[in-house]
Amino acid sequence: MSDATNSDAGHRLKPLTPATLRELSVRSNVRGSVQSLGHYGVIMLMGALIFFVSSSWGVLWALPLMVVQGYVVAFLFMAVHETAHKTAFRSRGLNLGVGYLSAFIIGLPYEYYCLFHWDHHRYTQDPERDPELIVGVKPTSDTRLALAYSGLLQVAGRLRLMLGHAITGKVVVPWIPESKRSTIVAEARAYVALYALLLALSLWFSSALLLWVWIVPLIIGQCFLRPYLYAEHTGCDRTRSAFQNTRTTYTGAIVKWFAWNMPYHVEHHAYPSIPFHALPKLNAIVDGEIVHRGRGYIRTTRETWAWFRRQRQAG
Repeated sequence: MSDATNSDAGHRLKPLTPATLRELSVRSNVRGSVQSLGHYGVIMLMGALIFFVSSSWGVLWALPLMVVQGYVVAFLFMAVHETAHKTAFRSRGLNLGVGYLSAFIIGLPYEYYCLFHWDHHRYTQDPERDPELIVGVKPTSDTRLALAYSGLLQVAGRLRLMLGHAITGKVVVPWIPESKRSTIVAEARAYVALYALLLALSLWFSSALLLWVWIVPLIIGQCFLRPYLYAEHTGCDRTRSAFQNTRTTYTGAIVKWFAWNMPYHVEHHAYPSIPFHALPKLNAIVDGEIVHRGRGYIRTTRETWAWFRRQRQAG
């Protein structure tokens, strides 16, 4: 993806010099490996604790651990996102390996997401062409809004789409070009086959292990991931400027770590070639350009919730 520029009059174009951009755009196998191994290490640790506690004292005692596991597993979305940009690692093979694995775990076909996300960057906040707005839930009541913030509607929608691709062999969404549709169908069928195999093995061994360490946490984790994702663009301007159509949310170190520094989202949209580990440095340079600033995710979620309600009442 090319770096975004701003075509809006009165806004300074590209606040980085070419030399600084080259310096910040250097990708690192080491930084990517530390980040991904750390993320997966926490998942494996929490999975082991869930297994131990549920086996020793029962599933109910493991529920708090499942909540933590849910947050960590759901935020593998960030690994999928960074590897979709091919910026997590210098090595293309490592980007693809971590991307495919993470995408499989969260139920989001990797090749499909890469194409979806490409158009999101090209048409950010364009209601006619931004895939995130096209498939986005448009709540007609507070109940529907709460369901949207739970993330369950979104997960159900993408699983339904994946099954549709696998069963019908047809892809009709506009962000998938004709030349890629056979790839998306093959990918969906591979995902469905692997999920079916894991289900069959779990039934064969009469094991609920995957349910408690993976499936249930993944569902719980959407309650954390979806409000985070709504913070990225909700209520921002519908312009071509990344500094105006995207929000950077200032939050704690733990959140930034599990989110692969994507709370620096204005910075990412303005310069998508810059890898996750350089975004804090980029923020120090462009901070004065940022229009929409979130002050923590609790406060920002209240603001995005209020924005959705105002939109519903207005229209």
